[in-house]
Amino acid sequence: MTATGRRWMTAFGLMLMTAACGSSDTPDIYSTEESPAPIKRRPTPVTEFTPVELEATVDDLVAELNERPNEPMHAEILLKIVSGFFAPVATAANRAMGELRMTGNVAGRLEEPGDQEKAVELQNDQIEQTLAGGVEAIGIAPFGEGNASGIDAAVARGVHVVTLDADVESSKRSIYVGTLNKAAGTTAGKTLLQMLPPGPGTVIILGNANPVWVSGLERTQGAEDVFKEAGYETLVVQETLTAMGDEEDAATMKAKIETTDPPVVGMIGMFNEAYRCAMAAEAAGREDIPIVAFDFDPKTVSYMREGLIRATHTQRQYYEGYLVPYILYGIKNIGLDATKKILAPLMDDEFRVNTGLDVVTAKTIDAYNDHLDALGVNQ
Repeated sequence: MTATGRRWMTAFGLMLMTAACGSSDTPDIYSTEESPAPIKRRPTPVTEFTPVELEATVDDLVAELNERPNEPMHAEILLKIVSGFFAPVATAANRAMGELRMTGNVAGRLEEPGDQEKAVELQNDQIEQTLAGGVEAIGIAPFGEGNASGIDAAVARGVHVVTLDADVESSKRSIYVGTLNKAAGTTAGKTLLQMLPPGPGTVIILGNANPVWVSGLERTQGAEDVFKEAGYETLVVQETLTAMGDEEDAATMKAKIETTDPPVVGMIGMFNEAYRCAMAAEAAGREDIPIVAFDFDPKTVSYMREGLIRATHTQRQYYEGYLVPYILYGIKNIGLDATKKILAPLMDDEFRVNTGLDVVTAKTIDAYNDHLDALGVNQ
């Protein structure tokens, strides 16, 4: 193991590496046939939450790829973690890599890092490590703008990079895939705004004010702008990214509920730990405060069933993970411009693929769970 590898493993602990197709017990179809077998996608069950346009766009990409012989590919998908929020991403990325007969791994640590800046540095080390291993393409869920140097180093070596979940706009990445955070924050803000009593009042936002985490900042600001424009005061509580975050954030927000003037009339959590807002309201004896959330953490769902959280906004993590290998494969075999042309129905601009957002209420929890079960994932 290289010094870089030792540093990475020491700092981040155990890495879960899930191998895609291409192991020794997989037939080498490329060496025994004139052209590879056509790509065949795993059938996707249709539910009320199925993104029809997204599915059709992937089918169009597959159809174009199947019009010509395609070269095999080795890629690495580097995630922040492979558990919790990112578990569906890892599952879907592996599934897509298998359908494409790509070799490579989906890699990530098992727990969130506590130090954002250190996480950026260590992820750049991991990019360097994959480049030394001869990777042809990289999909990465970056920790922040500090990952631009690592991404640009890969691009300088002729390796296309696609970001997912969080973008690094200052880098030379080819495409971003995921939620458009400012728009997502605005959508969530509007959901809560409909539930608020007339002002004056304060809205607590459990979000991010740290400029190192750009995507988190954008989402938080998107919601904050909605409330300010409607005449409400806003109070951003910085989410704690440690194992003790539940208790720390709940205690901080409880104190704010009890002392803030004008009084707190609503709460919104911008990330997976949004359920901490409900913990705080419950502890303060203010179960009347309307709360909306992000993502589909089991604790969030539990509070939704109890009526403390009224709605949540779910990202399509499965589709983030599923799209990235297909995009990387398309870039190699039909070119970046041709791939973007096919992806155009999903693209907000020249570089960003919008996977969309689902709004789940207490009445649709079970239907959404059925949708996830149909995909073979949990969120």
